[in-house]
Amino acid sequence: MVGAMLAGLVQLGEIWVVFHNAKVLGGLDFNAILLVFGLANAAWAIAEVAVGHVDSLPALIRAGTVDVYYLRPQPLLAQLITGDIQLRRLARVAVGLICVVAALIVNPIQWTVATVVMLAFSLLFGTVIFACLFVTAAGLQFFLINGSEATNAFVYGGSYASQQPAAIWPGPMKIIFGFLFPMAFCAYLPALQILGLPGSPLLPAWLAWLLPVAAAWAVLAAGAVWRIGVRHYQGGGG
Repeated sequence: MVGAMLAGLVQLGEIWVVFHNAKVLGGLDFNAILLVFGLANAAWAIAEVAVGHVDSLPALIRAGTVDVYYLRPQPLLAQLITGDIQLRRLARVAVGLICVVAALIVNPIQWTVATVVMLAFSLLFGTVIFACLFVTAAGLQFFLINGSEATNAFVYGGSYASQQPAAIWPGPMKIIFGFLFPMAFCAYLPALQILGLPGSPLLPAWLAWLLPVAAAWAVLAAGAVWRIGVRHYQGGGG
């Protein structure tokens, strides 16, 4: 747990170093990016606790042990999700929530019902989006050979992208991590809405209210990839 907490603090330290040298980046100062970082980290860590261990699927496929799961009268994904819970990852959740609380204190926030709803939306639907990212990557493993590193570039790269001010992304990244993999919806857009900031032309703050739609898209995409992967699997060959 100490190691997991240190990993989160190192990421926070990286952001502090950046904003220590560039006081404002993408229209956000350090106090504002602290809210983005906290929301993204908390949602990511909760998803990692719940479904993060599905990234062990490539090892199960190579060993042929995933075949055993097919023999049991339960959905394969449900078995993988409930197969392991690593409580040490809760330390990352604590880092994220502490950053959220600190950001809500240091930023001048106008508290309304909409603000509270947006905060809840970010944590709830952000967790759903991150969980779907894990499931999508796992579904692709049925087609790839030793492809976990390729999918991790999007899974963990998406986590990293969600902690950054999306306004500084080049156009292609805004499309990929803004809409295809809706990482900007997890923390950046909700933070803009909570702080009363306008956002960028392609990613305006009002898009944050479409967070349930982005989560629904992530669920549909993850479900489709997973079902296709499960049907494609022919066994370990042993």
